[in-house]
Amino acid sequence: MVKSTSKDAQDLFRSLHSAYSATPTNLKIIDLYVVFAVFTALVQVAYMALVGSFPFNSFLSGVLSCIGTAVLAVCLRIQVNKENKEFKDLAPERAFADFVLCNLVLHLVIINFLG
Repeated sequence: MVKSTSKDAQDLFRSLHSAYSATPTNLKIIDLYVVFAVFTALVQVAYMALVGSFPFNSFLSGVLSCIGTAVLAVCLRIQVNKENKEFKDLAPERAFADFVLCNLVLHLVIINFLG
């Protein structure tokens, strides 16, 4: 069995950093938005674990809103990425319009779930 060393981990992080530094800025902004949405969902789960979940539908609405927004942002990132040949005919403006429309539908459903 091969033993992993800290040098291997450092090489891995170095290669990931060099590959990610070549990523376009608009994709990095979308990545930051996804991280923020997931972090917000984790904060809500931690709050629920500490304080309680008396209005449980409010907790579910908040977490599902964050996770749904993150999923839609990942879909936007896939569509806007120029290296992805599957969506080469799709204009970035169209992808962003789809993202906004799907977010509106998602949040209308979330608001309806709140009651």
